[in-house]
Amino acid sequence: MPMRPLRIVLATLALVLLAGVSAWLWYQRYHPDRHRYPLRGVDVSHHQGAIDWPAVAHGDVAFAYIKASEGADNRDPAFLDNWRRARAAGLAVGAYHYFTLCRSGGAQARNFLAAVPHEADALPPVVDLEFGGNCGLRPDGPTFRAQLTAFLAPVEAREGKAAIFYLTPEFLAAYGDSLPSRPIWRRSIALEPGDDAPWIYWQFHNRGHATGVAGPVDLNVFNGNRAALQRLTRSNPPAKP
Repeated sequence: MPMRPLRIVLATLALVLLAGVSAWLWYQRYHPDRHRYPLRGVDVSHHQGAIDWPAVAHGDVAFAYIKASEGADNRDPAFLDNWRRARAAGLAVGAYHYFTLCRSGGAQARNFLAAVPHEADALPPVVDLEFGGNCGLRPDGPTFRAQLTAFLAPVEAREGKAAIFYLTPEFLAAYGDSLPSRPIWRRSIALEPGDDAPWIYWQFHNRGHATGVAGPVDLNVFNGNRAALQRLTRSNPPAKP
């Protein structure tokens, strides 16, 4: 290759590499506007390893959601330890369940309720609805809604609070019309969610950093002030359809 075209190719590659590095550094530092969304939170599972919850509570974190269960028979081995320590550290704490499309909603509810202690001042339970890591079954809308309702009925009855749906864009597009009315937790990495579905939590990072957590962690904001977050811990059953 002649020298001049080679220089052009190398310069182009250098610019592409520089752009990629700049984009990665921007993503690593990305945080939503703190004036609009002052309350930050994490969601964790055993994948985060040992967590220093007092350090988390003294850092830039106001609330934490902890994975309790998945499907009808899987429970996160770190859940109870994380649950107790996070509560003792003074954080607002809630539990979440990964909902699989291949098991009955009733069986999944029994798994979740057996895993999670009933605490009257906990944040509302969250149902994690996404295709990533899920089984290959894709039921039609009415079937999905029936199984989700079978999960919600006993869980919300015991907790006395309307559940929150964690939704990826793909799941919302596929099943949004079949979801019962509940508060929504949007996954929208480094991009503020639009107005197509009002939200209460927003996951803005999936490889963020938080004091007290050794590795990458999901970062979130609450769409409200501290008084509104506190209200979520009170009894608030869903309205009857």
